[in-house]
This record gives sequence, C-alpha cells and structure tokens, in this order.
Amino acid sequence: MLNRRLLLAASAAAPLLPRAAFAEISVRISTAAPPSDFLAKACEAMKAEVERANAGLAVSVHPASSLFKQGTEVPALQRGNLEMSTMTTFEVAQQIPSLGFLNRAYLFRDHAHLRHVFDGPIGAEYRKIVAEQMGIVILSTAYLGTRQVALRSKRKVSGPADLAGVKMRMPAGPDWLLLGRVLGVSPVPMGMPEVYLALKTGTIDGQENPLSVFSAAKLYEVSEQIVLTAHMLQPVFFSFAKPAWDKLTSAQQAALTQAAQNAAKQNDEGRLADERSIAEVMKGRGVQVDSPDLTPFRQLADKVYGEDAGAKAWDAAMARRVNETG
Repeated sequence: MLNRRLLLAASAAAPLLPRAAFAEISVRISTAAPPSDFLAKACEAMKAEVERANAGLAVSVHPASSLFKQGTEVPALQRGNLEMSTMTTFEVAQQIPSLGFLNRAYLFRDHAHLRHVFDGPIGAEYRKIVAEQMGIVILSTAYLGTRQVALRSKRKVSGPADLAGVKMRMPAGPDWLLLGRVLGVSPVPMGMPEVYLALKTGTIDGQENPLSVFSAAKLYEVSEQIVLTAHMLQPVFFSFAKPAWDKLTSAQQAALTQAAQNAAKQNDEGRLADERSIAEVMKGRGVQVDSPDLTPFRQLADKVYGEDAGAKAWDAAMARRVNETG
C-alpha cells in the first residue's frame, strides 16, 4: 500500500510533458546540395520551423549526399528507407516519361514563369500525378537556379560546336545526357560531391550548375571560365514519401507543408539576390565570364529534342500549356 501511495504522489508531482516528448517521428531530409547552398539552408530553416511547431516531429538535414548518394534518394523514398528529399523533374521523368518535357532546355523564360507554372493548375496536376504514380508527395517547389556551363580551362565558346569533345559532368539519367547533347559536350555521369576533385585532377573538363551552387561548392577554385548558356531554369521539390506521409496526423502534415513552403520562399529570395551579383563576384575571383549569343544553343535544342525518340513520349498538350502560361 505504501509503495502505491508513493507512486501516486510521484505521478501527481511530475510536470505534464508535451505529447512530442513521448513519441517524436523521425523525418530525415536527404539533399545533394552542399551545406552552404541556399537549398541546404532552406532545409535547415524547415527543420527549425517544424521543431518550433512542436508537432511531434524530429527533423534532421543531411546535405552533400551524406545520407544517400545523389540519384538514390527517390528509390529510398519509395522503399520506405527515407522520409524526405529534394527531388528534381529529372527523377520524376525517369518513372513518368510523359512529364519529361519539364527537363527541356530553354523551357522556362524566367523565374516568374517557373513560379506561375508550379504555383498554378499545371503544378497541382503535376503533384497529383506524382503522388498517384510514384507514391511521393510534393510539399513545395523551390528554384534551384539557372544552369550555366563552367570550364576547367579557358576556351573560345560561340556555340555548341566549340564545346565538342569537352568532358562535361552531368547527373546520371537519360534526360541529363540529352541535355548534354544540346550543349554539344561529351556528358560524364557523376554525383555532385565528386565534381570538385574531378575538375582538379582533370577527370572532367567542366560541369554545368547554377552559379549559386558553383559558388557554394567552391568550384571557382578549380575552374577558369564560366559560359552563360542559361540553358535551364531548374525547379526542385521538397518531397515526402507518401506511405510515411499518410501515417502523420493532419497537424503534422500541416506543419511540414507550411514549413516547406516557407523554406522554398526563403531559398528563392536568397538565390535570386545572389544570381544578380554572382557573375561579378566570380570575375573578382579571377574566373572569366562570357556571354555568347544563345541562338546556336536554342537551335540545337530544337533539333535534338525534335529528333529524340524519348521526347515523343512527352505530354505535348501539357507542354504547350506551360509555354502559354503567362
């Protein structure tokens, strides 16, 4: 009897703990972005906001492919081995070829066009297809930047013909290799964390990335030239494994969605501000920055995509709606 009274007294004296203290659900975010890039910083901002919401979620961020190698995150989401990643349109198109048109060079006119597409009806339709066919929930869309060519050694570049034979690092996947053909290069599939050393040793002659990523990864230390090809304005998605998502409470889903949307906004604002000045910053670091006439690149893009068998699987009507979006 005495022991029972002591237990009751101890229970009454113990402070009431929030529900999150008893059973937090782990949410791991895997991204290839280096820690200093805006996308990785946005993931950290999302983590902080979700934790402030005290919704019973413990978020951890794993940048620079430190948890899963670049290209393996989507299968990990689908196998139930990972909760979140920063997924790209290229990864979606590998499983849903009809959506591959979003990987086309020179598709988006500017950041506003990209936002109108993904924040409007087309974006809603895209998210629905991905959830139903891939089992992945897109929480928000962020701007990864405008991709530019950077070379280990200087050369005169007036068009794709001047890049013939250049060993250019590209992420793995058929649509990336197709993009390499648009640039006129010899594509070399490679994960982002390997690029710095590959440039330093001469394993590759160049790479293409948004300049903010180029800067964050310190690729200016192993590159002599930037060629402003502006061949792609690239979206990236804060994405969640649907089976894990469906197990969350509505409050947890709301907290994650709001945080992901705020994180995407933070990413876009920071990256756009950075892009307005970064070319001059790179010049200050001794990197030559060239702005060629893009007409030859656009013409080759039309030819390559017009002849490619894979492009014939694209949803032409949806692609036309993207082009017509204001």
